[in-house]
Amino acid sequence: MSPSAFTDKDARRNALLLATAMGLAGANASVVIATGGLVGRLLGPSPEWATAPITAFVLGSAISTLPAAWLMRRMGRRDAYRIGAGFGVLAGLLSAYAVREALFPLFLFSLGLCGVYQAFVMSYRFGAADGASASFRPKAISWVLVGGLASAIVGPQLVIHTKDLVPPFTFMPSYIGQAVVAALAVVALGFTRFASLPETPVAGEEARPVREILRSGRLRVAILCGATAQALMNLIMTATPLAMIGCAHGEGDAALAIQWHIVAMYLPGFFTGPLIARFGVYPVMMLGMLMLAGCGAVSMTGVSIAHFNTAMILLGLGWNLAFVGATTLVSEGLRPAERTRIQGINDFIVFSCTALASLAAGRVLAQFGWATLNMAIFPFVAIAMGLVLWLAFNDERREA
Repeated sequence: MSPSAFTDKDARRNALLLATAMGLAGANASVVIATGGLVGRLLGPSPEWATAPITAFVLGSAISTLPAAWLMRRMGRRDAYRIGAGFGVLAGLLSAYAVREALFPLFLFSLGLCGVYQAFVMSYRFGAADGASASFRPKAISWVLVGGLASAIVGPQLVIHTKDLVPPFTFMPSYIGQAVVAALAVVALGFTRFASLPETPVAGEEARPVREILRSGRLRVAILCGATAQALMNLIMTATPLAMIGCAHGEGDAALAIQWHIVAMYLPGFFTGPLIARFGVYPVMMLGMLMLAGCGAVSMTGVSIAHFNTAMILLGLGWNLAFVGATTLVSEGLRPAERTRIQGINDFIVFSCTALASLAAGRVLAQFGWATLNMAIFPFVAIAMGLVLWLAFNDERREA
């Protein structure tokens, strides 16, 4: 579809389809987060390796972001997204086999493939923004994230109702179910239609060198804030099932805590876009960072199920507000020919930071405990909030 023929009506249609695909794809991440650490504890050589499968998942995402962006430029978003979902099908089947045969290296590899799928999924928000008007763009991003609400039900409930279906291979059926859901996403993505980039950019619309684009302080702060929100969210979310089991709570309790977390991640999608349109992106990002800090504060006050659930809800809400705000900033000011490349660089940085957080989660939890892990939230939140205030101050000074 030519860019001139692409309207907000088309953008709304894409946003709804991508929201559906996001809901289906969310089972991929939900199953991995809810079970990866527990399977890692069973199959890994020591407790410190428990979160290695989650790290493999995040590393798979980080490594795949730039190739995924290249594939989108070469093939278009629709076909690239369907290939990504195909990786999800393969990953689920391999994970199930690895659990059945107790093959820890294969399980790490298969969760890496789950991460490849996730690299494409995280680009759905940018796909929804492409071609949308400036006023609809934040709403389109939020609509896609709303689709993740379905994953709050599909993923954890898939784990709860399938994990013991084939004893003694706990969680093996969950990964088979994840493969089936990924296959449904392949079908849903086939109905999307995206505006094609012009073969010959018009004057002034040619892609600028990446170095020139990244000189923008606004873009750099947006990338850093997005990486901070994603990494902190992953740090705490990855360790939560292990911490809950360590505090004598059940596997079902841990899965439900993740379910509450995912609901909180995506439910604000109904109003995050309008909030940004009404109050501006900076106040929304600041509120999100404060909620992330609130998660750490609650986690340090107790280890009851209520404490874990409350912390997970705050973690999800904070992530949504901060991450959607950062994504909106990244999307602003990019020319059509620059979008997939810069978005790929953004996601590569975000997932690389997230991989480090995921790798640290198991070690810090095993050596220093749950409270110390949550203390790590505060300095990063403070830095991110300072940078957002700096951007807001600069904007006011330019307008004066």
